[in-house]
Amino acid sequence: MPTQDPITEFRSAWIPHVTKDGLSRVIELLEKGSPLLIHGAFTRTMPMGCLASHIAWNHPQTCKYQHEAGVMWLSRVAKLNPATSSVILAWDREGSADFALRFNLLETCLEERQRREKCPDAREPARR
Repeated sequence: MPTQDPITEFRSAWIPHVTKDGLSRVIELLEKGSPLLIHGAFTRTMPMGCLASHIAWNHPQTCKYQHEAGVMWLSRVAKLNPATSSVILAWDREGSADFALRFNLLETCLEERQRREKCPDAREPARR
């Protein structure tokens, strides 16, 4: 049964599959409050996409997809149902007004980047 807490899901089901480049991209977009990071859809016009799409565009298994990248990454890589993902539901429901969600996602990404930098053996997600 999926968790109802988006940050718990983000830490346990998303972060282990995010590449270094994907992590850097999401950090950059969250820090800037970039309009390229959208709510309510996986993509609009390229390069506008949600969290999952920006992660997917920077992942070896899903970078070849365009508008479908986020859905493909969630379902095939993270093994989540995009329609029931707590992160996606919270992201779309609250939009850009949920500063606590944005802050917690950014904080989680920054912690993960720091963890990977400290652990030189930390590898990129596998190309399955």
